[in-house]
Amino acid sequence: MSNAQWETLMARDGHEFAAYLANPTGRPRGAVVVLQEIFGVNAHIRSVTERFAAAGFLAIAPALYDRVGRSIELLYSPEERTQAMGYAKQVPAAKALLDVSAAVNVVKHAGKVALAGFCWGGQLAWLGARALPVAAAVAYYPSRIGEHLDGVPACPMLLHFGSEDPSIPLADVARTRALYRQGEFHLYPAGHAFNCDLRDSYRPESAALAWQRTLDFLHQHLG
Repeated sequence: MSNAQWETLMARDGHEFAAYLANPTGRPRGAVVVLQEIFGVNAHIRSVTERFAAAGFLAIAPALYDRVGRSIELLYSPEERTQAMGYAKQVPAAKALLDVSAAVNVVKHAGKVALAGFCWGGQLAWLGARALPVAAAVAYYPSRIGEHLDGVPACPMLLHFGSEDPSIPLADVARTRALYRQGEFHLYPAGHAFNCDLRDSYRPESAALAWQRTLDFLHQHLG
């Protein structure tokens, strides 16, 4: 995509990292910071970033693994999944949110900013919505959200879950919904990562519905 490119950003602690920036055609209707799965800013996350740009938003995906090593991109084999989980454990949420905050600052000239995260990034979107000056947040199948119910987002948030996701118990979804009654929750007949068209878990109908709901939500809260 010709209007997307890698940029270099700096976090408040002096850490320099890459970010994939996609520009919309015409004036942006706001900005979206796309937060990666445990597999890095790979082809799937880049394509999601480009889709947000095609929908009219300035979109950016910070490479959160740059704190561990540069240009880490993984696919979805069992071996790569094990690697990915190891990388994620090396990036504390507080450090990742420094990078997310830097990305927010880079795109806020486009208008109101939202976070949109997937898996590990969904968890970071939940945490970022509590701590960062963003107008909205979206989380797709946020990992281990049940471990982070000591606070709720300070902005409107949309959360997508798969009813057949073994990694996010429905009891955790229920606890999250009970704690955060202002949130918009949707449950799909799918497992984890149902939005990723590069994985066997991809469910086109659920992904399409979640995407439309995401755009409607962003239009409502960003413009």
